[in-house]
Amino acid sequence: MSAPSPDAAGVVVPLPRPVIGITCAHEPIAHGAAWHQPADFVPASYSAAVQRAGGRAVLLPVDPVDVEHPEDALRGLDGLLLTGGVDLDPATYGAERHPETSGDTPLRDACEVALARAAQEQDLPLLGVCRGMQIVNAGAGGTLLQHLPEVLGTDTHRRVPGTLDERNAHDVRLQPGSLAARAAGAETVSVRSHHHQALDAIAEGWHVTGRATDDDLTEAMERPDRTFCLAVQWHPEGDPRSGVIAALVAAARERAAARDGAVPPSPKEPR
Repeated sequence: MSAPSPDAAGVVVPLPRPVIGITCAHEPIAHGAAWHQPADFVPASYSAAVQRAGGRAVLLPVDPVDVEHPEDALRGLDGLLLTGGVDLDPATYGAERHPETSGDTPLRDACEVALARAAQEQDLPLLGVCRGMQIVNAGAGGTLLQHLPEVLGTDTHRRVPGTLDERNAHDVRLQPGSLAARAAGAETVSVRSHHHQALDAIAEGWHVTGRATDDDLTEAMERPDRTFCLAVQWHPEGDPRSGVIAALVAAARERAAARDGAVPPSPKEPR
């Protein structure tokens, strides 16, 4: 996080915080003694990770208007974080539903696909987490494996349901020099996973830059023709030691500074 700077009178003035949009789940929840109702929400770990890195977290509830006009939702944001959650509707990537595929949030799917596409068009710093990685892949023509235990023969990527602690940790090797490695701060990292689906066919324009060390499953991918466009299959928000969300916030801060004239923009040429 950048340090506050003194003004001409020597008064410390906090630097503006980059604004990170965080997509919400839309599901029934229970709260209080008797309430059971639909809700737009995110686990607090996402907003806490953004705040620790010096960003301002803004929640983006599921909004049907965003399907056709995602640019309206992105206006005023400096970065976008696509969160984890329930399985995608297989129709999103042209597949039949597997018996183990759960969840039914097609409107959320459509909203997040639209937001992801618009963010990439604008070169808005973008991070997809777990389901968010699957959203960007499906939204660009990729496909998913719907039930990993059937493919791998183990539950290694979700050993203990309902937790992101060390019991669900495993190692990932990242391509040297990749955005994933720079964001994570190492070329081999211990990550925390909680998923039974994963990427199959990789969308055009995306490069795989991270794989699980034990089974070679795709764990990170990125677009080298964008300033910061990264997706990871693990949950960096569940590990306070992870630098991945902080890297998104740093990229968002640079974009905001360039927009406001603090530093000149540095467009990235496609490779």
